[in-house]
Amino acid sequence: MLATLRMQAAHLPRDTRDTLFHLAVIAWAMAPHALHLPLWCSAMAALLLLWRARLALSGGALPSRWVISGLLVLAGMGTWWAEGTLLGKQAGITMLVVLMALKTLELRARRDALVVFFLGFFLVLTHFLYSQSLLTGLWLLVSVWGLLTALTLSHMPVGRPSLWRAGGVAARAAALGVPLMVMLFVLFPRIGPLWGLPDDAQGRTGLSGSLRLGGVASIAEDDSIALRLRFEGPAPRPEQMYFRGPVLAAFDGREWTRGRSSFPPEMRPGLELAVRGPALRYEMTLEPSRLPLLPLLEMTPSTPDSAPQMPGWLPRQRADGQWQLDRPLHERVRVQAASYLTHRHGPRENVVGLRDYVDLPPGSNPRTLQWAAELRNQPGLATADAATLAQAVLSHIRTGGYTYTLEPGPYEGNAIDEFWLDRKLGFCEHFASAFVVVMRAMDVPSRIVTGYQGTDEEPQDGWYIVRQRNAHAWAEIWVEGQGWLRVDPTTAVAPERVEGGRRLAPAPGLVAGAVNALDPELATRLRNAWETLNNRWNQWVLNYSRGQQFDLLRELGFEAPSWQDLAQVLGALLCAGALAGAGWAWWDRRRQDPWQRLQRLVLQRLQALGVDAQAHHGPRERAARLRAALGDRGAEAAALLEALDRERYARSGRSAPPGRPWWRQFDSALPRQRGPA
Repeated sequence: MLATLRMQAAHLPRDTRDTLFHLAVIAWAMAPHALHLPLWCSAMAALLLLWRARLALSGGALPSRWVISGLLVLAGMGTWWAEGTLLGKQAGITMLVVLMALKTLELRARRDALVVFFLGFFLVLTHFLYSQSLLTGLWLLVSVWGLLTALTLSHMPVGRPSLWRAGGVAARAAALGVPLMVMLFVLFPRIGPLWGLPDDAQGRTGLSGSLRLGGVASIAEDDSIALRLRFEGPAPRPEQMYFRGPVLAAFDGREWTRGRSSFPPEMRPGLELAVRGPALRYEMTLEPSRLPLLPLLEMTPSTPDSAPQMPGWLPRQRADGQWQLDRPLHERVRVQAASYLTHRHGPRENVVGLRDYVDLPPGSNPRTLQWAAELRNQPGLATADAATLAQAVLSHIRTGGYTYTLEPGPYEGNAIDEFWLDRKLGFCEHFASAFVVVMRAMDVPSRIVTGYQGTDEEPQDGWYIVRQRNAHAWAEIWVEGQGWLRVDPTTAVAPERVEGGRRLAPAPGLVAGAVNALDPELATRLRNAWETLNNRWNQWVLNYSRGQQFDLLRELGFEAPSWQDLAQVLGALLCAGALAGAGWAWWDRRRQDPWQRLQRLVLQRLQALGVDAQAHHGPRERAARLRAALGDRGAEAAALLEALDRERYARSGRSAPPGRPWWRQFDSALPRQRGPA
């Protein structure tokens, strides 16, 4: 197939081949925008490129400017209809894609081609407004190489240079700019992280500000990464890794929300956090989410040496222990914090505001409330404290025939009644919800906490990975004299989920199933390798910040680096680079072209033998004069000159002269002294 295409391309006229190659590069550069732009825009651009390709193959005339103007007006109307404006990022990129495709229908002169080239480079930049991922970078690297190759072809008007030859020239030209690119990346002043522009993967995280039965189970089918973290010391055990997200207290019979207290602030329970033991310091990289919250490791206090450090953000801790941000997390961020695994929080004595945590909607789930009343009236439990009642409920879960599953099916009506007393099939949110309802029915203040629990078993490149399928829901009960205590009902039915970090996984798809059938570990190894590479891109490139720039200056000897020091170092390096470039240009100007040097040596040798050869003669003319002057004694050397002429001016065109072996062979074929044949 590829051989056939190459043969067909070899027989195309050069203008047609170069035009088709240029159109293919433009289509490649446009392709990622199809994920973000309106369908009509992608379809219009594709049809315009196909139309231009057909004109190139058939040699047809390009459309008139009236036709192109009409298409431009249609594109503007479509953009206004889709976006409601012609300004802004989305509308601007939509118009840019259409203008790029329309401009290919005006390739009448070299000036038009140059406009298309540089529009293409600008189009490449716009992709970073949506994503700065490693995959995007690799895709656009190919786009830039293709555009440079097309630009190189436009500056090689003579002959028929191959695409590979032009691509090699483009690659070498780009490589010369790599040192400057690295220098600017390392030293150019940064106001914020490089990834602050795009709105990558908005709302990808599954956490939300509410919980409905079945919501966490749907998140558990998502294997994407929620966050990465690494610890300064040994990592905690899996059952200690609870990442605290939204705390939910209000229940309407079907859905849990944060709710609002009916008591004034001075009557509500405060955080009253008390910690013991050493701090567990860690660094976390959070993927974008749709919520203004930080799912930090429990419990991260708000003291100066423990509170999350994230420049440009204003995190604050709520009274329920959750860390809140000043805006939704629509970009990837790095956080440094410290947590205490041994802690207590909440009031130790009963306060009026705790009554918010025993409220239940009237008339909802009556059978579960009746079951809770019967349990409370059992001997030994009538006067029991909250911790004892919680253990009785957990014991019922262990022995009551419940099943932990990702596919419990939908629950309607009185969902807690149906789950707790009838079907007994559920995921973590079913058990946490039912547990809190039962505890509240026994007048025990309780609430639900959502977040993540556990990580992948093995770290990748030193980072532990928390995936969306680590999403979890658990409960907290208030115990007098102790405050809020975590109770995870999932441990009663599936202890391996928390203690060993073994999560339920959805059935693999067709491709994943086929790979698992061949090698069960292959898919995991491939995924881990890609995620490790992607994490290094995130840490070393996207998260390269001004703090790291100043650290570099300290290593270079600056005691207290500042913006002025950074600018001076960058300016000095730029000046040195400019001087080096000027020196190279001076030396390169004085160099002699290798072909000219070879021709000069050949001319000197022929003239020394009395051959009437001149500087303006080509190899074929010199061969003829050599035969005329020396006859058979010069036949071998003349044949070498004729072969050189055929190779030099062949259709492919030789890019470099022959080396020393050719010269030695030519020189030895000539007689040592001049004379007639």
